[in-house]
Amino acid sequence: MSARRGRSPLQGAQRRGRELRQQVDALLADSKERGGLDPAKRNYLFQRCMELKKSVDENTSVLQNLKKTDEPAPVGNYNQRKEEEEKQLLKLSEQLQKLAAVLSQDNVTKGYTVDGKCQNRPQTEQEEEEEEDEGEESSGEEDAEEEEDEEEDDDDELEDQPTIKECITVGDFIAQQEGDLTFKKGEVLLILDKKPDGWWIATNSKGERGLVPKTYLMACSKGVGQEPSEEESEEDIEVVDETADKTEIKKRTDSHWSAVRKAITENNTIDVLATMGAVPAGFRPSTLSQLLEEGGQFQASYFIQPELTPSQLAFKDLMWSPEKDTILPRPTRVSLILTLWSCKMIPLPGVSIQVLSRHVRLCVFDGNRVLSNIHTVRATWQPKNPKTWTFSPRVTGILPSLLDGDCFIRSNSSSPDIGILFELGITYIRNLTGERGELSCGWAFLKLFDSSGIPVSSKTYELLLNGGTPYERGVEVDPSISRRASSSVFHQMITLKKRPQLLVKLRSLSTRSKGILNLLPETLIGSMCYIHLLIFYRQILSDVLLKDRISMQSADLISNPILATFPKLMEQPDLMDALRSAWAEKESTLKRSEKSTFLPEHKWADEESEASRWKVIADFLKRNQEKDSALYSLLSSESVHKAFDISEIAYDFLGEARKSSASV
Repeated sequence: MSARRGRSPLQGAQRRGRELRQQVDALLADSKERGGLDPAKRNYLFQRCMELKKSVDENTSVLQNLKKTDEPAPVGNYNQRKEEEEKQLLKLSEQLQKLAAVLSQDNVTKGYTVDGKCQNRPQTEQEEEEEEDEGEESSGEEDAEEEEDEEEDDDDELEDQPTIKECITVGDFIAQQEGDLTFKKGEVLLILDKKPDGWWIATNSKGERGLVPKTYLMACSKGVGQEPSEEESEEDIEVVDETADKTEIKKRTDSHWSAVRKAITENNTIDVLATMGAVPAGFRPSTLSQLLEEGGQFQASYFIQPELTPSQLAFKDLMWSPEKDTILPRPTRVSLILTLWSCKMIPLPGVSIQVLSRHVRLCVFDGNRVLSNIHTVRATWQPKNPKTWTFSPRVTGILPSLLDGDCFIRSNSSSPDIGILFELGITYIRNLTGERGELSCGWAFLKLFDSSGIPVSSKTYELLLNGGTPYERGVEVDPSISRRASSSVFHQMITLKKRPQLLVKLRSLSTRSKGILNLLPETLIGSMCYIHLLIFYRQILSDVLLKDRISMQSADLISNPILATFPKLMEQPDLMDALRSAWAEKESTLKRSEKSTFLPEHKWADEESEASRWKVIADFLKRNQEKDSALYSLLSSESVHKAFDISEIAYDFLGEARKSSASV
């Protein structure tokens, strides 16, 4: 007989969570007495509330410390179950905290409800029942914070009250996937199970069963022919539902449409689209796009400028080497080349908006702050496969820098959590109003150093995308994928392949690539296709600021059109492409002598240096052989020579002669 399998730690935490929820429900029921609470009972409920909150926090701590390896047997959807249980415990903790705040007040009147709201007038039993079913409306809307708190409470009212089993639909809904339940406006549905992701299991009058969105439901507490109250009539609004069937949903007063009303008041189109289902639940307003609009501190033109030292008397990242007659290379902690490969399974927005651009914005990020400029790469896609984005397409001529997926990344930040933040976004226009905006379709973070401070490997990474903003956790881009997943390992593998993801590759650098990157500013992200223009600009910058300035203490304006205009071109990719084209055209028409370089510095046992030196020497010897003399190469106007000092070709016998050594 086989031994009995040990109990799962996760199941134990879930069982304890169910017990705590039952106790909290009982406590909430006791605190809802309308007759008022005497001080003794109020004190008893307060002590009981604090004990339950302590138990909830302890169970949350135990749950957070659980690991998948602690399970005696494989558990399907382990991370999802753990996250859902943590959310429910967090919700319990917030409910208990609100209740404790109400019970701890000295002057508690019978007008206070469980969530701490106060009514300014006495109410009849009928009004109180209607208020519990429909949710309280803000009486004065005195400030934005009170209105937001009340709307959040209203939004969870249907879910918080387990006694509500019947709901009436407020609009038409057509099944989006297999398992959804289609219904018409005005139908009464029996709720069988309330899932935390907002998709509830319900049956209609015909006995048909399926998933329905809770935002289309309101508590069935009134008769069909009953007139709405005066307060409800004032709050009624008329909004067009931007779903596929183009139906209109009118006269909604529940929490969902309170959010729509607020969004319309604040002219926030993105909130309206998300609330009405025109975009997936995990989409958010683009965080990085908003940062770019705030000012120039996140643009490349800001980071390409030289940085002053704390004394303001010298440049920190721009130094001149008189020996080499060029700028000194500046090694940094992060100096790498990254390639964007593709994005897969990106959800599509609704038909009510038109997508103008699909792109990826990336920056250096430490989990809290953006540490570099924000670089944007536009993606391409095929109509046959709109959920897949690709980069660096094959084009005739030069590849536009906006489409170039090869990016260099430089940063000298010492943060242990430094990494690369990727935000996938779309620029859209709304068909009905013509309004434009930008949405985030998900984000991913690639940490560049492990816990020991060792750089991560140069390889291809498959990064799963998160929904919400980079400051949110536990938000999915498309919750409908996980809510349909079963507990079997096979279905989990299939579900994992359906999750949105970004493929990137960190490339290993050669000695030459490292040398090129070290000529750039300490902090900068950009396209590899115009890196030669950046180095050329830095060279001119160093010539003007360090080499040719008469006085380093002078702060006079410098008349130099290149230094004044080039940073502005950095934010205009088409003009950068024009410069690249002019550069390439000039290179193609250069004479051989103009292309030749000066004799590189001699380095011992350096193959690259030896090869480049021999190439210059071989070309010189070849021209001499063709002209039967070296004099032609030396005197020809086509040859380019370095300027030299007279001391370089003068012989100082006193300085060069060896000193006699004393004999022993």
